[in-house]
Amino acid sequence: MYLSGYDNLKLVSNLYKGVDEKRIDEVVKLVKLENRINDKVSKYSLGMRQRLGIAQAILHKPNLLILDEPTNGLDPEGIKEMRDLLIDLANNKKMGILVSSHNLAELDNLCNKVCIIKNGEIIKTSSIDEIKNMHKNKQYIIEIDNTENIKKLFENTNILDKNHFKIGIVKEEIPSLVEKLVQNNVKLYGIKEEEQTLEDAFFEMTGGNVIE
Repeated sequence: MYLSGYDNLKLVSNLYKGVDEKRIDEVVKLVKLENRINDKVSKYSLGMRQRLGIAQAILHKPNLLILDEPTNGLDPEGIKEMRDLLIDLANNKKMGILVSSHNLAELDNLCNKVCIIKNGEIIKTSSIDEIKNMHKNKQYIIEIDNTENIKKLFENTNILDKNHFKIGIVKEEIPSLVEKLVQNNVKLYGIKEEEQTLEDAFFEMTGGNVIE
C-alpha cells in the first residue's frame, strides 16, 4: 500500500527470469494504468487495484490465468473495463483464462465455456450456448389484445401484463397455439422467443444449488 503501482510490479518481477522494464511497461499499458502507475497503491480505486493485480499475474506471460471473482465490488464501468481486458488477453494474447464467479450474468457476457458445480461436484461442462439451448422446450412471449382469459386456454402460462403472456412449448407447437388463439377470437400481434440466460440454465440444472 505504501509502494507505487510500478514499485509493486518491479518487486513481483524479481520472482521471474526475463521480466525486464520493457515487459513491465508493456503490461502497464495493457491494463491501462499508464497515467497512475507511479501513484501509491493506497490512492487506487478498487478497479485500479484489480487491474494492478492482473498486471502482476501476467508479467511472466503465463499460458493460464486463474481468477476468483474478478469483478466483485466493481461499479458498472469497472466491470466493463475488466471484461474488456480479459477478452483482450484471451483473444489477442492467446491466454487461457479460468474465472470462478457467482455473477452468472457477467460470465454469460465474458466466457465461451462453463463448468457448473453443485455441492462441490461438477454436473455439467460445455459451451455456454449449448448449456443455454440444451432443453427442447423454449419460452415464448406472446403479444395479444387481452390476457384476461388466457389461462383458460393454455396451462402453465405466465401472465406478464394485460397484453403479454409467456409459455413454454416446443417450436412445432406454435402453429397449433396460433390456431387456438384465432379460434377463440384472440387477436395475435407477435411471438418472440425468449433466450435462456446462463442463470436460467444454472437454476434449472441445479434447482438453485441448495445444499443437501
